Amino acid sequence: MLDKCRLTTNSVYDGLDLKHEIVSVSKQNLGDTILLYRNDNTNNTTAKDDDDNSLAGLAVCHCGAGTEAGSDVCYIKFGVVKSDNNSQQNFMALLNATSLLAKDKHLSRIIAGVNTERSETYRLMLAYGFRIEMQGIAMHRPNESGYNHSDLFLIDDWR
Repeated sequence: MLDKCRLTTNSVYDGLDLKHEIVSVSKQNLGDTILLYRNDNTNNTTAKDDDDNSLAGLAVCHCGAGTEAGSDVCYIKFGVVKSDNNSQQNFMALLNATSLLAKDKHLSRIIAGVNTERSETYRLMLAYGFRIEMQGIAMHRPNESGYNHSDLFLIDDWR
């Protein structure tokens, strides 16, 4: 599973690996990692662990008091879907799975960070009901875009 996650994150930025974050969230019981699988036969996505399906996306979430989320909050520390023809639908499925996680844990809010350079992600999050709570500036050295591309569906840590 960790290898599949690394392959997914590497597809958006070479060397990006969330292994330590995923393991830490699990071992410390800070929340959960959502794995969004695509069924190669039907092209549908589901939030389940099934080796016959390929990973379409993932979200590392902190949940509730004693975590980075805080009381009554599900915090998407990092979330991404693979870039393909289904990216937009898969991203919405990932947000829906996060909403189900928050509901299952009786959390009333979901918080997530996104760079507005990823304009499609930002637009979908606003349409989903997310609102701006804080603004920041990302500076890269040298002046590289990193993984801030308008067509990339990615949520990252902006706290």
